[in-house]
Amino acid sequence: MIRRREFITLLGGTAAWPVAARAQHPAMPVVGFLSLGPASAWASRVEALRAGLRDLGYVQGKNILIEFRWAERADQLPELAAELVHMNVDVIFASVSTYVEAARQATKTIPIVFSNHADPIGIGHVSSLAHPGGNITGLSMLLTELSAKELEIFTEAVPQVRRIAVLWNPTTPSHPPAVKAVESAGNKLGIALYTLPVQSVEDFDGAFSVMTQERVGGFLAIASPLTTSQRTLLAEFALKHRLPGIFGVKENVEAGGLMSYGADINDLWRRAAVYIDKILKGAKPADLPVEQASKYQLIINLKTAKALGLTIPESFLLRADEIIE
Repeated sequence: MIRRREFITLLGGTAAWPVAARAQHPAMPVVGFLSLGPASAWASRVEALRAGLRDLGYVQGKNILIEFRWAERADQLPELAAELVHMNVDVIFASVSTYVEAARQATKTIPIVFSNHADPIGIGHVSSLAHPGGNITGLSMLLTELSAKELEIFTEAVPQVRRIAVLWNPTTPSHPPAVKAVESAGNKLGIALYTLPVQSVEDFDGAFSVMTQERVGGFLAIASPLTTSQRTLLAEFALKHRLPGIFGVKENVEAGGLMSYGADINDLWRRAAVYIDKILKGAKPADLPVEQASKYQLIINLKTAKALGLTIPESFLLRADEIIE
């Protein structure tokens, strides 16, 4: 578990401030940041959040402090959430459902802001999008619907693949409903699906071996902190086993994955700063409606397609928002 009591610098300026710093600046608001590490995996997103705060007049170390807590495993999140609550931070930023759940269990009073929650109503973190009703609010990326759409898009890009594996994480609260949506979409498309639970990095090797044994032609990796933070390793396994895959976030494609379709996550993290600002100025999370992602991107890595011996239809390439060559 990564816990820093002393001041350290991460990611060229992403800082974790010691508790003593707050004592020196008692009037300075403190944002607790809860996430899975490694910190380097989230550099662009953290910068997007900090940029959003800067746009609203907040400069880290001058008029706002951010207490970073990076867990190495999901089961360490509750302890780190409790630590932030014990510090009595002004607001907790927990980007996705996995982190929100740990923070929710730790506090019913400190405001919690999420940036790309998969299904806040379905999981029970808010009462409704218009009226969250508790101490939790933020922005949603509609993972359940997106995952089904990703399967549909994947079959258009590689129509010859009729047996597809679905990688999902049982420890991610939003994944069970997403898997159901994907299975329903698979039935409509006439695609044979093979669901494979993957909870840790150690599960990757076995999962790809099973895919090879089951003769699947490709895979859908439902977006999660694990698949995003371990994107380079996941891309390497896919190339090694010569399996095309579709992901939920752009970072996976930049790391060598074949394609992705999903919300612009950096845009959501930047917009989350608005919620933090409103809460610091006295607004209650219960009264701040949950907003949904407005930017969606189809990204294709042609270099990976060539390495896999795939020819992506020209008509499909024309729909891409970005092509990596």
